[in-house]
Amino acid sequence: MTVPVEPIAEETLDAPPRERDAVKRHSVTKDRRKRYVAKPDTPALKNASIQTRTDKAIIDTDIHIAFPSPETLCSYLGARWRDYYRMFGARGYAGSHYPRAMPNAARHDSWPADGAPPGSSLSLLQEQLLDEWEIEIGILNPLLGVGEQRNLEFGAAFARAINTWQLADWVEAEPRLRASIVVPWEDGALAAAEIDHWGGHPGFVHALLIARTTEPLGRRKYWPLYEAACRHDMPVAIHFGGAGGAPITGSGYPSHYIEDHGGMPQAFQAQVISLIFEGVFQQFPTLRFVLIEGGFAWIPPLLWRMDNAWRKLGSEVPYVSEPPSLIFRRHFWVSTQPMEEPFQAGQFRQLLGQLDLDDHLLFATDYPHWDFDAPDRAFPIPLDKERRRKFMAENARRLYRL
Repeated sequence: MTVPVEPIAEETLDAPPRERDAVKRHSVTKDRRKRYVAKPDTPALKNASIQTRTDKAIIDTDIHIAFPSPETLCSYLGARWRDYYRMFGARGYAGSHYPRAMPNAARHDSWPADGAPPGSSLSLLQEQLLDEWEIEIGILNPLLGVGEQRNLEFGAAFARAINTWQLADWVEAEPRLRASIVVPWEDGALAAAEIDHWGGHPGFVHALLIARTTEPLGRRKYWPLYEAACRHDMPVAIHFGGAGGAPITGSGYPSHYIEDHGGMPQAFQAQVISLIFEGVFQQFPTLRFVLIEGGFAWIPPLLWRMDNAWRKLGSEVPYVSEPPSLIFRRHFWVSTQPMEEPFQAGQFRQLLGQLDLDDHLLFATDYPHWDFDAPDRAFPIPLDKERRRKFMAENARRLYRL
């Protein structure tokens, strides 16, 4: 069944001049994706460059940015929504209901000298991440509360402003960066329209959702979003966080931030179960998901449990015609941050074998957050050359066609 999607009218979003200027830059060629890798002039340098690219390349799939000030956001909103924002504000997003262990969940050294929020300074991001760790490509995932706006039209305008800002102030300014299409995910048609608006631009690599949504992501209200992603052959990323509007655990509200932070995999598990058993991948066989910052040690036992349930109860969902573990390994990619660190390092090697996802793990630092994973210390065991190549860069390169 094809779900019709009506694109949101430009006049509804009230596009400001800064967006119109950015849209003109859609002509940026795909060649800029490789522009940062210098072309060597001698055979010796050429060989060194190839070795660096294949053996030591790093693609960071999770970088967070923020507006320097509310006025920056306002400069990307049209007149209607700029006035609305100044009068009524936006529904706040702090990532959880609980006080943070670190302000803005950020590293102490990531605050710009001017006092702006962590993640708001391109020059500091270049210094602390891109240059410090020789990152070849970094993917921006702005977590600014777009999908949690109760005024859905404002949420759509908010998304458009963030996406235009990412392109104009970050991707165009720094060729090592790529952007996420932030969408108002609780309205499938509005989310699909935003994907259609940016889907052909090489600066955007995936659509971005959050782990705690108002309903499980397999529900049909979200299907127009998935159809749009498939139209543009674009993965959909699900990132740590969100409030959702319901208790954040299956047994109610916890008392502490440590419970919220440590218990986030519950939300990812619920979303995986929903997407598989609601038949999303039978409806959209080319759809791909990226699970970001949700951990991955929970995946093997969840797959075992789902396969067991499917063998006994699969007649309830006859459209799921193969074991859920096969569906998962075909349609899901997973970021490495936060890294799993078992009590005995050797158990990590066992975990990798149980996962059987060597082609689907994606390195991430989570900059500028306090639990940043440094590329040289992220993994608890030494990786063989092939796994390191895949995890650190090549899996992401293939997924995102970088």
